[in-house]
Amino acid sequence: MLDVIDLNIEFHDHLIPETVVFDFDMHMDAGDIVGIVGESGSGKTMTALAIAGLLSRHDMQKRGKIIFEETDLLNCERAKLRSIQGNEISMVFQEPMTSLNPVKKIGWQVEESLRIHKDFSKEERYEKTIKALADVELDAPEKLYHKYPYELSGGMRQRVMIAAALICNPKLIIADEITTALDVTVQAQIIELLKKVNKRNGTAILFISHDLSLVKQICSRVIVMYQGNIVEQGDAEMIFHHPQEEYTQKLIAAIPKIIRKSKV
Repeated sequence: MLDVIDLNIEFHDHLIPETVVFDFDMHMDAGDIVGIVGESGSGKTMTALAIAGLLSRHDMQKRGKIIFEETDLLNCERAKLRSIQGNEISMVFQEPMTSLNPVKKIGWQVEESLRIHKDFSKEERYEKTIKALADVELDAPEKLYHKYPYELSGGMRQRVMIAAALICNPKLIIADEITTALDVTVQAQIIELLKKVNKRNGTAILFISHDLSLVKQICSRVIVMYQGNIVEQGDAEMIFHHPQEEYTQKLIAAIPKIIRKSKV
């Protein structure tokens, strides 16, 4: 479904060009859940934005190929890219409050991709939006449809963003640090929701995170990045239990351990 081949991203907005992603390679099949992990500045989000087609074509140079079902997203025409964005590839961002429009109601925002990509009536869009909100386990979706983002909790807003990403039944969802602003309990709920979406719809998920404990819960394959380079990649079990590279070993060693006190 997706092949990223020799992706390089170089910024040209300073006096000296700066490369932020070097020779990145990745393969995903339909239904895969792949994690990209690394500390801030490792290049993982830039890679995700390139795959989503959201990097500017000005002030930067991108080399390589991003082949999504035989279409090279790096070099295809704008019209073709727009037909894929939000329709076959959707992205969910870290902070939903900055992604959601504060002056537009939830329903209007969730159904935006339907207005762009599908020829549905107003009634059909409403029905599909209510179903999308229910599918991400939000209560009373009919009432929620008419609410504004500020009336929702952080976890509810993130579920709304996932509903908006799913409404066109995309083949790939890119989740970029989507649990970072949430408390631990809500994080666990969002991870379980993504697992259900993957199992129910067969949606492939590219999960971007610096939190290896979350990646371990959801991903079948893991790519570890550092300073724009892939340090190590492979099956999640192998990466977490038998890491080969020192940087990966340090990341895994830093995962917080839960110590249970024995009863006296």
